[in-house]
Amino acid sequence: MTGDLPSYYFRLRENGAFVFRVGAEDRQRRSEMDQIAVVNIRNGEVKPHGDRQLTEADEQAIARWMVDRRATLAAREMEDIFRLSEQMGLAAHWAQSRATDAQLEEVTDELLLAMHDLRSLLVRKKAERLMKKTGET
Repeated sequence: MTGDLPSYYFRLRENGAFVFRVGAEDRQRRSEMDQIAVVNIRNGEVKPHGDRQLTEADEQAIARWMVDRRATLAAREMEDIFRLSEQMGLAAHWAQSRATDAQLEEVTDELLLAMHDLRSLLVRKKAERLMKKTGET
């Protein structure tokens, strides 16, 4: 079983992970996991656990994980935005075809404010990009 296990295990937490070094099976055929660090993905901070000294292999594994994790989170974020766009289309269809007056009354103000906020921000950002593209400031 040990041959199938990775050398490191990253227990996810909201802002990063706890990093464990996975040890070989002992006589009772149990694998050991030894916490070696805590990683904060937002600021890139890596804190060795206790009085541990991280090896170069530890640091490389953590750095690779951080790159991979950031890429995963960025891909998920984009997928969430595309999903939101689909949900907005479904909400429009719902409002047109199935929503009752009471349901529309309940959600209209909140949706209008959220859409106004999003539209204002998107228009401003688009204008900024167009100005950069044409060389204006």
